[in-house]
Amino acid sequence: MVVNEFLLGGVAVGCAIVALFFLRYWRSSGDRFFLFLMLSFLIEAGNRVVMALRGSWSEDLPIHYLVRLVSYGLILVAIWDKNRPRGQ
Repeated sequence: MVVNEFLLGGVAVGCAIVALFFLRYWRSSGDRFFLFLMLSFLIEAGNRVVMALRGSWSEDLPIHYLVRLVSYGLILVAIWDKNRPRGQ
């Protein structure tokens, strides 16, 4: 279905744009928080592109959940890394 491919492409482009914003913030601040978020959104954008190219619009396959687990895990690592106590 053309609509599904179009929507997957739109979500992928949106994720890629957000990743570029986080890349800019990371380069200006050097904070790893933005690096982890950028990587998370890039992984999610890549997942959507692969879904559109393979025609697997259904998210029933376990690989889609594993990719999202990695992506959301990076967000959790970013939050943990930002809030952990630093040595004096």
